[in-house]
Amino acid sequence: MNKKDYLTKAVKWVEKKSTTSLKSILDGYKDPKVYRSKSTKETIQADFSFTTHVGSKHYTDVALKNENPRKLVIKWKVLSFMASIKKGKLHLLAPKGHKAFTERLVDRHNINAVVHSI
Repeated sequence: MNKKDYLTKAVKWVEKKSTTSLKSILDGYKDPKVYRSKSTKETIQADFSFTTHVGSKHYTDVALKNENPRKLVIKWKVLSFMASIKKGKLHLLAPKGHKAFTERLVDRHNINAVVHSI
C-alpha cells in the first residue's frame, strides 16, 4: 500500500475526534499549514491538522518506514513543537509493520508524540 491508501484510513481516525476544524492534504479539505526553513528552504507539512473544541491544535502524520529517517525525525520534531505551543499533540498513525520503526524513532530522538495503530 502507498501513503494515499493509508491516508483514507487515517482520515476516518481523525474524523472520530471531536474537532472544530479539520485540514488535510487529501482532496476536498483545506491544506494544513506549511512550515519552511529559511536556511534550507525545505518544507514541512502534516498530513492532517485539527483544532479541538477547547482550542488546542493537533497534528497528525501517517508514519511509514523510510530510507531517510533523519527527515522524518526533523518533521516530527517540528510538528511536535508547534503542537505543544498550541497546547496540542502530535499523533503518529502507524500501519501494521511500521509501528515498531515509528516507536523506535520517537524513543531514540525523544519526540513528544503519541503513536497509534491504524
